Amino acid sequence: MDEQFVHAVLNIVDIIPNGRVATYGQIARIIGRPRNARLVGKVLGKFGGRGHHPCHRVVTANGRLVPGWFDQRPMLLVEGVPFKDENHVDIKRCYWRGI
Repeated sequence: MDEQFVHAVLNIVDIIPNGRVATYGQIARIIGRPRNARLVGKVLGKFGGRGHHPCHRVVTANGRLVPGWFDQRPMLLVEGVPFKDENHVDIKRCYWRGI
């Protein structure tokens, strides 16, 4: 995996504000790689889960949480992120507009 891409993804994740969420596609667009949303997800899965980056603030375009990541929902709830149901944040109310 391209080290420059990894750093670009993690740098954007680091600036997502508390109480807001971003999408994989949004991060890909911000770093100039709009067709690499899935690769953003792979980066977060591999390098973001070490507790140094707020990866819990990244969801799919429709607000779906990461399947099987049971800590993501409680972490977002603590930050005041609103939910539509058990597995989806209310993306309209908590979407980060980015830089």
